[in-house]
Amino acid sequence: MIEAPYLLFLGDAPDMLAAKVAIGIKDWRPEIAKAQFRLPGCNADLGLPDMTMAEAAAAGIKTVVIGVANRGGHISSEWIAALKGALDAGMDIASGLHNLLSDEGELVAAAQMHGATLHDVRIPSVSYPIANGKKRSGKRVLAVGTDCSVGKMYTAIAMEREMRQRGHKATFRATGQTGILITGGGIPLDAVIADFMAGAVEYLTPENDDDHWDIIEGQGSLFHPSYSGVTMALIHGGQPDALILAHEPTRTHMRGLPHQPVPEIEDLREMALKLAHVVNPDCVVAGVSVNTAAFSEEEAIAYLTALEDRLNLPCVDPFRQGAARLVDALEHV
Repeated sequence: MIEAPYLLFLGDAPDMLAAKVAIGIKDWRPEIAKAQFRLPGCNADLGLPDMTMAEAAAAGIKTVVIGVANRGGHISSEWIAALKGALDAGMDIASGLHNLLSDEGELVAAAQMHGATLHDVRIPSVSYPIANGKKRSGKRVLAVGTDCSVGKMYTAIAMEREMRQRGHKATFRATGQTGILITGGGIPLDAVIADFMAGAVEYLTPENDDDHWDIIEGQGSLFHPSYSGVTMALIHGGQPDALILAHEPTRTHMRGLPHQPVPEIEDLREMALKLAHVVNPDCVVAGVSVNTAAFSEEEAIAYLTALEDRLNLPCVDPFRQGAARLVDALEHV
């Protein structure tokens, strides 16, 4: 159990997108996101109070959560002194990076000395089966993106909140570090051995009541050369009844790959639906989730209206406008 409240560690994040783990926790669990810690050169700011490790411990903070998601998921050598300071002050540390806290000798020694705990949430805790693709009861919806970090998790959580407010049976199924840290459970899908990824998704979304919706957190992008495999596993293991297309309209290239263009939403619709039909011939594209954070209110409405006319699908920013229309679209699935 990861103890709250949290100090969100932003380290030397080069931009806000690199701090997406911390942003997700702040947006969806604001009651436990009490402060932030930034190193010199950090270009991310959550608008939370800046605290030193000593100040955070004195304020009753229990856990320092590494809120940075860098390429490759590594713990920077520049962070070690600060993280060791957290342990020296008596706080725990939680991380969802591929590079494990438990592999950092200085941190392990400091944790042992001070009776602190290192939480690595990106370690699979189950021996997952190989996927079998058999039809199972219950319903499932999955967000698939034109790129990484376009709002797939926000879409899923917003849809779960809306469905539960309506009294529907719905469960958000976390598949990445941020979702796990927000909800306290799930599978770190990109840390599962490739042959077992789709089986892990089947395990996460088992048979259920016919009117129950599993809302699966999306990962990666079918069009991203670095992370397409995890998306494929989600589609085939999730066996979705509905897909939500997720897009960020200001991107000029794929995240981290300046030479790779962002695909058109129509191309994503065609490819994702064709792959989904391998495991569920009845799967449909139900709507489009657009991250309009870079737009003014007027710009957002204009863009969404034009996109909806173009695609003939409900197009909304579920964080800005709510997920009601996306949930409405599932009524017909």
